[in-house]
Amino acid sequence: MDYRYGSHTVYQIEYHFVWVTKYRYKVLKGEIAEQLVRQTCESFEIRIIRGVVSKDHVHILVSAPPNLAPSEIMRRIKGRTASYVFEEFPHIKKRYWGNIFGRVDIFAPQLGR
Repeated sequence: MDYRYGSHTVYQIEYHFVWVTKYRYKVLKGEIAEQLVRQTCESFEIRIIRGVVSKDHVHILVSAPPNLAPSEIMRRIKGRTASYVFEEFPHIKKRYWGNIFGRVDIFAPQLGR
């Protein structure tokens, strides 16, 4: 069991996110998407426990501090990734009308031990 410590807290909060691109278009490139997710997580003190980046979806298991809500974590990861993809590949922006890049499912069991 890997507990994390804050100034006045001890915690182990893990979330399993599944992020699917809109219409399941295969637009994610493994290394680029993986790098963006890693950089975003590092900047917000989010640890990646496990993760897989496929062409049309991402599975990621993370440990996050208690001050970050699951929706906020994914907003930051998805936002940075979408901005990069739309900037580097402008033709993709036309496929994703409304600037919506995908959908997120969250699995976050809270277990008392």
